[in-house]
Amino acid sequence: MPVRKASRFTAVFIGGSGYHNDSGPPCRYPPARVRVKRMRSDVIAAQKRLGRKTVVALPVHYPAELFTAMDVHVVELWGPPGPPRGPDAGRIQPYVCAVVRNALAFLAHGGARDADALLFPHTCDSIQGMATLVPDFGGWGKPVLRYFHPKGEDRPAARELIRAELASLSAALERLTGRTLDTHRLAQAVALHAEIHRLRGALLSRRSCLALTDPELYRLLRRGEYLWPEDHLSELVEAAKLLGGEPVRTGVPLMVTGYVPEPMTLLDLLESAGAFLGADDYAAVGRRVPLRAPDDGDDPLAILAARPFALPPCPTRGNGRERRMDHLESLYRGAGAAGIVIHVPKFCEPEAFDVPAIRSRFAKIGAPQLFLEGELEIRLSGQAATRIEAFVETVRAGRAAS
Repeated sequence: MPVRKASRFTAVFIGGSGYHNDSGPPCRYPPARVRVKRMRSDVIAAQKRLGRKTVVALPVHYPAELFTAMDVHVVELWGPPGPPRGPDAGRIQPYVCAVVRNALAFLAHGGARDADALLFPHTCDSIQGMATLVPDFGGWGKPVLRYFHPKGEDRPAARELIRAELASLSAALERLTGRTLDTHRLAQAVALHAEIHRLRGALLSRRSCLALTDPELYRLLRRGEYLWPEDHLSELVEAAKLLGGEPVRTGVPLMVTGYVPEPMTLLDLLESAGAFLGADDYAAVGRRVPLRAPDDGDDPLAILAARPFALPPCPTRGNGRERRMDHLESLYRGAGAAGIVIHVPKFCEPEAFDVPAIRSRFAKIGAPQLFLEGELEIRLSGQAATRIEAFVETVRAGRAAS
């Protein structure tokens, strides 16, 4: 694939948004992992100068609109990747996923010392359990927030539970910030995040028409994990200007399903092998983009209560397995994908439970599959890189023969 000259827009995002080291020849910039840590620290410092509190949020789903309305800056913690930042990872079982082990070590080592509070969504038992472990093992003396989202399908009791959780979380944020939740500001925040979701959805669904490489696109999307929402929106608006009417990606279109795109060098390897991600089902990315806008009038709390049920099916929310398989197959066919990459963290129970069903469903439709299991490494092993190259070549040959 010919190398495209970097645009002004591309250069803005070359620093990346994942905790990874760039591959390739040496350059005058420090490694991306160092740059990202510095960028996140700089962003936190800038938001604090504006008088905003900072909350570090564990994955995956939480009402970001509520934090924006309360003028609270959220920084997400997906690990971070690489070896644990301290010995405290050894305080929990070795069969707990790397996201939890690394996060515990990172927090206990003082990695979030500049934050004012921590948020633990009920993504899984391990993440929820960290709400107790961090104060005990990590010496965390700051507020610990929790958010429990209902499991299963939409029903009146589920919406009532969300309303109650929103009230509990907003009360905790009021204590943290010393201000009262304003309904008008919440409505503005809901509208702001709706526009962010719309643009993220457009960039992902029209991937083949976007003049950005996968590494560039995902670094942009993952900057939303720590930028102030209005700043992230400005970048998405600029990226959307690169969407054309005709496909510009000529490589092998693949679909990915998994938890988080780490190591980010996976994207570089797929790109160099001549493939691109035409469909995304990462929990950190595609599964957080609503399939439709919640139609619940003008009440922002009603919209927030309805929003989880407008999201793609996710095993961390206990959606029906068959419904999820139907969604994945529809996503695959709609993107014209030629193969699927199943990329999950080792010991991640919600993701692992669905892997047999995914493999069975895609085997029935004759889709080539590549299964990758990792532990948030800084970069993929040489063996994994070889498997990726061989997979892309096999898919390419199959397309040529059909």
